[in-house]
Amino acid sequence: MQQSSGRKIGQWALVVGFLALAVAGSAYALEWNLQPAVTKIADDVHDLHEYVMALIVVIFVGVFGVMFYSVFAHRKAPGRKAANFHENTTVEIIWTLIPLLILVVIAWPATRAVIAQKDTTNSDMTIKVTGYQWKWGYDYLKGEGEGISFVSQLSTPRDQIEGNAPKGEHYLLEVDNEVIVPVGKKVRILTTAADVIHSWGVPAFAAKQDAIPGFIRDLHFRATKVGVYRGQCVELCGKEHGFMPIVVRVVSAADYTAWVGEQKKKIAASADDPTKTYTLDELKARGEKVYTANCVACHQANGKGTPPAFPPLDGSKIANGPKGPHLDIVINGKQGTAMAAFGKQLNDTEIAAVVTYERNAWGNKTGEAIQPAEIRPLRK
Repeated sequence: MQQSSGRKIGQWALVVGFLALAVAGSAYALEWNLQPAVTKIADDVHDLHEYVMALIVVIFVGVFGVMFYSVFAHRKAPGRKAANFHENTTVEIIWTLIPLLILVVIAWPATRAVIAQKDTTNSDMTIKVTGYQWKWGYDYLKGEGEGISFVSQLSTPRDQIEGNAPKGEHYLLEVDNEVIVPVGKKVRILTTAADVIHSWGVPAFAAKQDAIPGFIRDLHFRATKVGVYRGQCVELCGKEHGFMPIVVRVVSAADYTAWVGEQKKKIAASADDPTKTYTLDELKARGEKVYTANCVACHQANGKGTPPAFPPLDGSKIANGPKGPHLDIVINGKQGTAMAAFGKQLNDTEIAAVVTYERNAWGNKTGEAIQPAEIRPLRK
């Protein structure tokens, strides 16, 4: 008797446990949908998704309903004679026409959505996006912010990535420099890449386009809500592929104008004089900042690298030998490896500083101070 009661209690506990898991699962399932749309195109894509999903359910029910009915009604069993028929012209016409109609009712709205996504005409502003291993470069080419350029890269601390600190709210989806655009304006994005194929995309905008070296491709979006919207590189591009987030901050027209003014003041204040002669200590201090922002992910803060993919700079022949090959590999990269061409990302002063730092940091003690004036003739 006691065993029977205990068994029933255990069964009820199991049922309650399954119900609790079902409720919890349904709560999480609500987060598995597409991100909330903030552009007209994203709304259209969401509607198309729901429409096709509903159509799929109808097709599923219809096909399996006919299949199960046929199996049941025409089964071979005692007292029944199984149906035996073939080459029914009417049935063959029906199962040809129905899929054709299904394709039409899907293709019509899908084609409209694709055409809308590709219409980049009459844009209010244009931003060129360049993919690098592993960060994004942004150049404002048209509109109020014309002339603004910056590099945007992951700002999640390495301690979080390596599991030595609690992960933040926007783990791997936060950057040091956000893309700022005004609400309600049509933004055209030109995508390209400096090394391998990347892909720029923000799900909330239903905007995605591959960035291919040597090619310019475009997309557009018009955000209808102020806010911060996040994406990631969605093309496998190498070791740090998962560390190329995209953050677009949509602001009011007044806030955008204020941001543009601030950026132009910073550009004017921080403009480097390529003819200036710097001391060794000045170059090393500036070079350490450039190295931390651009090189530390591969070559590490201690210069030891991550062999064999990324060789060490501490004690290396390249950092302790003649400066010519060292400057060449920093400016032009190295074909067949992940070493990017920083000549397109850094100005003369930054390149001179980072190479000076690498040749005089850790165990490297060349004592050379490379000046910005030496860089310009080496650019191809």
